[in-house]
Amino acid sequence: MNGDKVVKREDLKEIVEKLKSEGKKIVFTNGCFDLLHIGHSRLLNEAKSFGDILIVGLNSDKSVSSIKPGRPIIPLVQRAELLAAFSAVDYVTSFNEATPYNLIKELMPHVLVKGKDWSHDIVGSDLVHEVRTIHLVQGISTTEIIRRIKRPGSTI
Repeated sequence: MNGDKVVKREDLKEIVEKLKSEGKKIVFTNGCFDLLHIGHSRLLNEAKSFGDILIVGLNSDKSVSSIKPGRPIIPLVQRAELLAAFSAVDYVTSFNEATPYNLIKELMPHVLVKGKDWSHDIVGSDLVHEVRTIHLVQGISTTEIIRRIKRPGSTI
């Protein structure tokens, strides 16, 4: 499964500490990443541009279903492997909580990245040096793709 990119949370903490000691700038983003689409690809590529190492915190299946009933469509192991296939992504790990706050606190990345559509306070922003928001692709979201699939006669 994509080399050593998909790692256990406890192992990632040690990896990050080593990378920081080497002077690497750590960038963190998170999400469900269910039904990957062009918006995800652009988010990951732009997030990577803010530092040296991009870590993706991936909501576990339990976490996704607690915030998005009826989801995920794609199970955790497959979502993690798909994310790891992106050249911009250096590490993928998962979290079971509703938010990645504890994971961010454990890793203490330099930069936290979220899409500009995020209307809530950005979880973990109090823990990092820098927060970046990225413009998303208009009209493209997993929720919208699912709506279109369910609509009779629709095209994606």
